[in-house]
Amino acid sequence: MSVNDAWKGRRYKTEEYGLYENKMLWLLPRRALPPPPYKLYYEFGFSNVQADYDNPVKPLQDILQKKYRFNDKEIYEATIRKKIVPKGKEYVKVRIEHLDEGA
Repeated sequence: MSVNDAWKGRRYKTEEYGLYENKMLWLLPRRALPPPPYKLYYEFGFSNVQADYDNPVKPLQDILQKKYRFNDKEIYEATIRKKIVPKGKEYVKVRIEHLDEGA
């Protein structure tokens, strides 16, 4: 089931998400992407052991699309890693690579 199939009607971004999006758009470096298809690596440093590893993926992915002007339908593989860190040391790491489908 897709996220779109799981929810009725339209969803609205919160003010908190708007601030997060703006901050991430400024923090993400300018760079040219390799050609699609893409393989993404996500690493999230959470201070809360209860945090779900996949919750931050879609918001960050939408921001990456906006920053680097690609469509997430071009992502064919992703690795997600969750680490527990002390409070105040939370972080996000992401890497976008070309997926060599011939390998």
